[in-house]
Amino acid sequence: MTLQLVRNGRMTRPLVLAAALLLCHPTLAAADNAEDANAPSAIEMGADLVIGRPALLAATVLGTAIWIVGLPFSAAGGNVKESGEKLVVWPAKNTFARCLGCPTAGYRKD
Repeated sequence: MTLQLVRNGRMTRPLVLAAALLLCHPTLAAADNAEDANAPSAIEMGADLVIGRPALLAATVLGTAIWIVGLPFSAAGGNVKESGEKLVVWPAKNTFARCLGCPTAGYRKD
């Protein structure tokens, strides 16, 4: 009896509809908190403070040293500004001018 309902499509349509509604439910729940979607969580802030900022500070110091050592070569190649941006400015900007837990540099407007 059940096999005939599946073959006729009478059982398949309600199952597909129920599966679609169950899959859409998390999307609707996430839409309620859309204004807080960009706000970092406490775990993200803590990880950024303990791991991210010290790593970026080390990258800034190491990038500055690499930039100074490679300065004659980048000057000969004509890309002093680009190498300074990538090795020094980007890590420094993300270390000091980024809100805690935010993925991109810049200040948040609260």
